[in-house]
Amino acid sequence: MGLISFVKGVGERLFGGKKPESQAADLKENMDALGLETSGLTVEMDGEKAVLRGNVRDQETLEKAALAVGNQVGVAEVDTGAVAVENTADESVFYTVQKGDTLWKIAESHYGKGNGAKYTVIFEANKPMLKDPDRIYPGETLRIPKLD
Repeated sequence: MGLISFVKGVGERLFGGKKPESQAADLKENMDALGLETSGLTVEMDGEKAVLRGNVRDQETLEKAALAVGNQVGVAEVDTGAVAVENTADESVFYTVQKGDTLWKIAESHYGKGNGAKYTVIFEANKPMLKDPDRIYPGETLRIPKLD
């Protein structure tokens, strides 16, 4: 995956004016609290870039970890280049939500006209970060998996 860009002024507010070391600890704690099986990962801050290191069991876990860290106010990029993935798979597409977007509209844009009902695939791919398919916000980054 490498480097993923985020909108640094958008997202959940975990920290305000904290030093990079405590920001990294807050990001790790938040990621772990989501139950993503990320015990093999560490988080470091390099300015506005979060660096993930370690290993995860699969591509989905890595992508969700990157989103959990990147969709926080103050994080502009997430570097996943130092993470080993045990079971590799095709990478998802990452999409930044625009004003007026819905998951239905995003599904039609990525999966083709008439496939809006596939919004559930996108919703499931972004759980547990997303808790309600009707609550997405501009600037939030989502993972759009390939359809089987």
